[in-house]
Amino acid sequence: MKKIPVGILGATGMVGQMYVSLLSDHPWFQVRYAAASPRSAGKTYREAVAGRWRLSASASHQGRWGDGVGDLVVEDANDAGRAVDARQRGRCAFVFSALEMGKEEIQKLEEAYAASGVPVVSNASAHRWTADVPMLIAEVNPHHTEIIPAQQKARGWKSGFIAVKPNCSIQSYTTPLWALMRAGFEVKRLLVSTMQAVSGAGYPGVPGWDLIDNLVPYIGGEEEKSEGEPLKIFGEIKDGAIVNAAAPVISAHCSRVPVSDGHTACVSVEFGGHKPSVDEVTKIWRAFRALPQEAGFPLAPPEPIVVREEADRPQPRKDRDAGRGMAVTVGRIRPCPVFDLRFTGLSHNTIRGAAGGGILNAELLKHQGYLG
Repeated sequence: MKKIPVGILGATGMVGQMYVSLLSDHPWFQVRYAAASPRSAGKTYREAVAGRWRLSASASHQGRWGDGVGDLVVEDANDAGRAVDARQRGRCAFVFSALEMGKEEIQKLEEAYAASGVPVVSNASAHRWTADVPMLIAEVNPHHTEIIPAQQKARGWKSGFIAVKPNCSIQSYTTPLWALMRAGFEVKRLLVSTMQAVSGAGYPGVPGWDLIDNLVPYIGGEEEKSEGEPLKIFGEIKDGAIVNAAAPVISAHCSRVPVSDGHTACVSVEFGGHKPSVDEVTKIWRAFRALPQEAGFPLAPPEPIVVREEADRPQPRKDRDAGRGMAVTVGRIRPCPVFDLRFTGLSHNTIRGAAGGGILNAELLKHQGYLG
């Protein structure tokens, strides 16, 4: 199979580096185009990240580069025309967006790429609340890609479009909730307390003195994202827009903790109607499979939800790399004296919650015929 040439916007940043690493041996995609800020433009990728490579080796990523990536000349990400030229030369069928700049700047720039005919698979938050842009978790709402033709028609775009992934804070509980909803249970209300890793703040992130022997019980904008984004993901397409689901009602507390990678969520769930037992929930989560698993997407975890029975699991250091960092690990499944059910969820925020989730979305879009 001939690999599809792809580009990365923001290729020298932390998320961009993770894209480069995870795509190093991808069977469908090959990095042939890299773009970043003007200060990196004109350098080789190797030169641009010299002294700035932030990834360490782990079970999920080895800090690798694909063939020839180090020798790619970095382009200016602000110039969409360079990607158009690369597309015409067969070097960039679409781009992953890992841009790090202001929200309005990202919105305009991603739209410029899409308007120029270059599809954008984005990690950024800029278009998550754009009504005709799908916000995808591939196991949960793959059908939301059906809005892409309406998005293109409304804007006069031909081959370009924008699709995004959600915030890293919601990965640890959205898929488990969806598995229960798909099984016929009504998830009515939710209390969520997230404990989020320092890598979620980017580099250099939170000052060390603020986190040593400490916990910061506030992350700007994170609670709003944690409460709102699942509703768009659970929503429906109506009249060319994605309409939010009415439930569940979510109350979130988001804190930064001194953990390198891995976002943990402690969740209490209230059901409407029939309430599942702990045994039922456990069986549903263990059996859960969706389109990425059924179609055999390269980055799809064989078990999208891994259930741990130990009293003290999941733990970030022990469980974040489950499914090569792409699985959600759940544990401490037990009754709740206030609501109905309690559990703890964990996901790898820089793999599943960032670059890996973006790559899985691209695999979904290719499978459905939107890319390639």
